[in-house]
Amino acid sequence: MDKKHIASAWYFVGVFLLLMALQNYVFAPRVDTLSYAEFKTLVEKGKVSDVAIGGQLITGRLKLDGVEGLLPKTRIEELIKSGTGDHQFMTVKVDDPTLVHDLQQANVNFRGEVTSTWIPMLLSWVLPMGFFFLIWRFALKKMGGGGLGGLMTLGKSKAKVYVQKDTGVTFGDVAGIDEAKAELVEVVEFLKTPERFQRLGGKIPKGVLLVGVPGTGKTLLAKAVAGEAKVPFFSLSGSDFVEMFVGVGAARVRDLFAQAVQHAPSIIFIDELDALGKARGMNPLGGHDEREQTLNQLLVEMDGFETNKGVIIMAATNRPEILDPALLRPGRFDRQVLVDRPDLKGREAILRVHAKGVTVSPEVDLAAIAAKTFGFVGADLANIVNEAALLAARQGKEAVERADFDEAIDRVVAGLKKTRVMSAKEREIVATHEAGHAVAAECLPGTDPVVKVSIVSRGIAALGYTQQLPTEDRYLMTRSELFNRLCVLLGGRTAEEIIFGDVSTGAQNDLQRATDLVRHMVGQYGMSDKVGLMTFDGGGRPGLLPGLSPPREHSEETARLLDAEAGRILGEAHVKVSALLTDRRSFLEQLARRLLEKEVVEGDELHALLAGATRP
Repeated sequence: MDKKHIASAWYFVGVFLLLMALQNYVFAPRVDTLSYAEFKTLVEKGKVSDVAIGGQLITGRLKLDGVEGLLPKTRIEELIKSGTGDHQFMTVKVDDPTLVHDLQQANVNFRGEVTSTWIPMLLSWVLPMGFFFLIWRFALKKMGGGGLGGLMTLGKSKAKVYVQKDTGVTFGDVAGIDEAKAELVEVVEFLKTPERFQRLGGKIPKGVLLVGVPGTGKTLLAKAVAGEAKVPFFSLSGSDFVEMFVGVGAARVRDLFAQAVQHAPSIIFIDELDALGKARGMNPLGGHDEREQTLNQLLVEMDGFETNKGVIIMAATNRPEILDPALLRPGRFDRQVLVDRPDLKGREAILRVHAKGVTVSPEVDLAAIAAKTFGFVGADLANIVNEAALLAARQGKEAVERADFDEAIDRVVAGLKKTRVMSAKEREIVATHEAGHAVAAECLPGTDPVVKVSIVSRGIAALGYTQQLPTEDRYLMTRSELFNRLCVLLGGRTAEEIIFGDVSTGAQNDLQRATDLVRHMVGQYGMSDKVGLMTFDGGGRPGLLPGLSPPREHSEETARLLDAEAGRILGEAHVKVSALLTDRRSFLEQLARRLLEKEVVEGDELHALLAGATRP
């Protein structure tokens, strides 16, 4: 018998003894027992005031005053100890035909009584026992009866088990990430027909790690695997293993893998693996903490699997650089699947998947919308379709139109419209600023064409924006193209200098982006002749503590050189864009006036307006 059952047995013994004591000394009334002869004597002398005649007992009340000589002296002393006045008594009923006559002669108030024993029993025993039983059940649940806060269930895995009918997601619902989907289709085939892959001596991979930026569809892919595999699918997050009690995480890992082996073939999916699998030894305050114990147990369980167990581990993370190297070695996570941002065709396919349940107008060209959403991930595209549907419904439309999609894209890119009241001077500064970006982007080679310029306030601090879209998907950028991008970022501030002879605070975000870009050019891309071909990004390693940067691996002299080169390149970009905008000042002023009139200038009108400002 375990400790929990022993404690329960002692609990019931204690409750029983407590109820016995309460019944005998607290709840039980003070009733004295008389012999029938004593009862008859007291009736004749008029010392009985009330009588209830039951089936087996006679109860009533007697008067203690004047009973001397009617009862033995010791008996009277016992009665007097309990108090004066009327006193309850009880006697056994005998077959006495004269009893009623004697009671009438003595003018005693008597009545018949039907005795019911189960009601007093219920009130005095069953109800208290039930009350204590409920207390016991509540305490047992808190100690380990299955409650979320149960102390005895801390070591149990919190994994949710899914089968095909639970997720409602299949590979048909996944689009735009065909390479990653093909890898996971093969994982499903591993589980369905393992002999097909083992007939030549091959071994089924033990783990698959999904890597990608947030929103690319890693969790969606895992749900699709659960929907297609038709095997038990254990899903949980990396943070589900971590608790305040030492050893709980390791116990949950053991319990999870034990359940998976019992239900093999099965799949274990751990979302946000970086919460659990962060590299060991990064905590300078001590390495023997709870998270590292949990990770050690995970490594042991993964490495202990045999190929015939039929259990595959899947995990997802957007920070693979901080994972422990022992997790990534072959034999644990054999495959790393990159879930990348979708290309143009992928974005169109994703839009078509999310537009299935939306009433879209026939005039809407999803391919054109996909071209406007460069760099968007699946979650962004799903949000655009939903925002467009909400906008159309708010305006009472029968279908979602192209204008709704354009407004939804603007919301995602720049934020919600803001009803800021700006002075005429501020509006002129914003219009000039955005016109500077647009003219620089239109006149410099290698930059993305402008599709919209707006001075409508959006988001938290955007007083206007210039939207550029690439004509094709790009994966490489040359030094001259990056330098021209710097010029475009500095175009707004430079336009303010040229037109007003002063600058405003509106260029803060532009300067931040320009600084980040030039630092990457100098410190990571090797695009400075003075700095050379070395990179100085810290190797992607995180700091020792959260919020701290990794230790610098170069000297103070090199740091000064990096800063000097970044400043030099920014200065050259500023000189170039200043000369360009000065030469095209008439176009700059013309576009600024049009923005003040219309607030938004679309791509076709913009190109017609700047037709004379051709690219050099």
